[in-house]
Amino acid sequence: MNSAPKLVLASNSPRRKQLLALTGWEFEVQPADVNEALLKEEEPGNYVLRLAESKAREIGKMTGGPEIILAADTTVVDKDAILGKPIDKEEAASMLRSLRGHTHQVYTGLALCHSRAEDMITDLCITDVPMRMYSDEEMQTYVASGDPLDKAGAYAIQHPNFQPVDKLRGCFASVMGMPLCHLQRSLTKLGVAPLVDLARQCQSVLDYECPIWQAVLNYEPLG
Repeated sequence: MNSAPKLVLASNSPRRKQLLALTGWEFEVQPADVNEALLKEEEPGNYVLRLAESKAREIGKMTGGPEIILAADTTVVDKDAILGKPIDKEEAASMLRSLRGHTHQVYTGLALCHSRAEDMITDLCITDVPMRMYSDEEMQTYVASGDPLDKAGAYAIQHPNFQPVDKLRGCFASVMGMPLCHLQRSLTKLGVAPLVDLARQCQSVLDYECPIWQAVLNYEPLG
């Protein structure tokens, strides 16, 4: 197995760059520009996987070396509604109000391929996210900070002050936008070996005891 690939991250997300840096793999950033419009009657899982694949293919066609292209897409699903990034603070407050006090789902799709968009590997992580009953005052203070405006569902699970999520039992990193154990098992299919104990590294840095990492690395279809 190749233990030191050159990755190209098809995203400019600070969260994805932060998480990918934990792997020890060398990477560069080359954001992809694709149409993210939802297709009629498209299911959330199909939606994020389609966008991730589209991003990987776009960047893959621009490269010709030994690189591996990595793309991801994340969306928040509340009941039957797919929530993207809010357009303004008013919509951010509306999203947070609708999510408060119950469980929704976060879908993150991964797509990886060699240069020229060959050998596409995809994976999907679905995480149940229980939101706490934060107060209107807490919510408005968070919205006023501007942090929700570039995030699907209008929140960051890792925000140190707001801390909107209560008793998560799934993949914390996936809710941030990059499920690292899913990434490891996908890269393994491309012949890439991990450089670090990624599950341990992820849990240590995020200060989160993950209950599903072993099942994910055993290729069980959960999380």
